Amino acid sequence: MSQRSSKVQKDVSKSTANKLVVICVDRDDDVGEKTGISTPVIGRDACIEAAQRLALEDPEDADSNSIFAAIKTYEDLISKGYQVEVATITGVKDRGVQADEKILREARIILEKFDANGAVIVSDGEDDESVIPVIQNVLPVVSVQRVVMKVSRSVEYSYAVFGKYLKMIAYDTKYSKFFLGVPGILLLIGGIGTVFGYTAEIFAVLVSILGGAFLIRAFDIDRAWTSWSKPTPTGFIRMFTMVTGVLLILSSVPAGISTIDPQIIEENGGVVESMSNQIVIGQFVAGSLPILWIGLGAIFAGTLLSNWIGGIPRQISDILRIIVLISLYPIIAQFTNIMIFDESSFTLIPPLLGGLAVTLVSATILFKKYRKQKDQEMV
Repeated sequence: MSQRSSKVQKDVSKSTANKLVVICVDRDDDVGEKTGISTPVIGRDACIEAAQRLALEDPEDADSNSIFAAIKTYEDLISKGYQVEVATITGVKDRGVQADEKILREARIILEKFDANGAVIVSDGEDDESVIPVIQNVLPVVSVQRVVMKVSRSVEYSYAVFGKYLKMIAYDTKYSKFFLGVPGILLLIGGIGTVFGYTAEIFAVLVSILGGAFLIRAFDIDRAWTSWSKPTPTGFIRMFTMVTGVLLILSSVPAGISTIDPQIIEENGGVVESMSNQIVIGQFVAGSLPILWIGLGAIFAGTLLSNWIGGIPRQISDILRIIVLISLYPIIAQFTNIMIFDESSFTLIPPLLGGLAVTLVSATILFKKYRKQKDQEMV
């Protein structure tokens, strides 16, 4: 018997469980996404078929090996005289709370079909094992088995893996547009600027492009735009509110500039030189703040509305985002008064405490409502 099987047997023998279910966890739903098989997959033959189909669809996916490892653990426990069942449960592609909720539902489905009093968890990494507390809500976990792939440690294999990733960066559009496209644009613009003697000006352009690329990838703006542009009601709502919000945010800049006292600008020798003056900064922020906040509010409201229409359970975070935006407004407005009129910094304390109180009370009410709704759904 292997060392891993001995560990599972030792863990099981320490517990009082005699009816066990061996559960293979696939939190990001590779099984469902790549094979189309609905989960949970219950039973030895069904799990073998799911593992084989996943291995055929993607031979490099470690989840197929995890399912085979779960089947082997199932057979080892059967040979020891335990009443055992084997199953594969999955989450969703984006992981997160929705994945954990799906895993919890599928664990309950397994218990309806096989009355187990203990579970053996099989996974291929820490991400899948993070759902153990979720499963423990419905079934005690008596053992956890992690599947580690045995691979060649030779230098040739390392070069092959490195070459494979280089090929992905070069030919897979999913990666090449950021790893090659953005640096390529920067190098091209930098070379042209150097040839024509615009080194200082071109540096600002390069930094702007690089910053924009980082923002697009960090906040999934490219994927969001793809989903928003789809001909669906939620897509149109998101697209309209996003365009409206961006235009309002951009228009807040000239609105802020127009509120600056021209006499101060003349005294300081221009707009750029005046930006070191705290009164100018305060006037600029005070002038741009209303339109800027309306633009941000339009974007957040559009997200809330589209999620509500689409039935996506994100209303709590969407509503809190708008509440925080509203709570921050008087704080920033008072900050501009301090900058312009040289008021005491202690005048910031009341709006800070008020905003904090509104945010905490709102969050408490929303989360209580969310938990009550979840409890009703579970019942």
